[in-house]
Amino acid sequence: MYFSTNYESPLGNLFIVSDAKSICGVWFYNQKHFKSSIKQEIVENDDLPIFKVVKKWFDDYFNGLNPKIDFKLNPHGSEFRCRVWEVLREIPYGESLTYGEIAKRISPTMSAQAVGGAVGHNPIAILIPCHRVMGAKGKITGYAAGLDRKIELLKLEKIEFKL
Repeated sequence: MYFSTNYESPLGNLFIVSDAKSICGVWFYNQKHFKSSIKQEIVENDDLPIFKVVKKWFDDYFNGLNPKIDFKLNPHGSEFRCRVWEVLREIPYGESLTYGEIAKRISPTMSAQAVGGAVGHNPIAILIPCHRVMGAKGKITGYAAGLDRKIELLKLEKIEFKL
């Protein structure tokens, strides 16, 4: 069974899902692939200890801090997608990588397009920082929660980008 809570961020409400031990999903309402990685029942429960920890993390993050993730993330996806999401987690706060750079880290024959598909299906927004991924030459590209939100997250972290 999975549990959910909501968090009111400056960029819109977030739907947060946990298995009671780890965070399994974070989505903005109405974003692409909303809840698509959770196949079981989700019951609202605002009182889980991990929800208190993650909400404090989001408070700090949206106040311009670089909080440490000291709780477990458990995204559900294929082996390939999980590998891409691991690379995303290695992108430091305030920095970015291109889809092509991520592809090269995974395999010399990997395509940037394949990486883009995995990035777009990231089930844990912000905590697995897919907003830090750019197109070639730092150009801003798609974001499942909308480019307007991606731009605001990049500005918050003072990451340079091109429209």
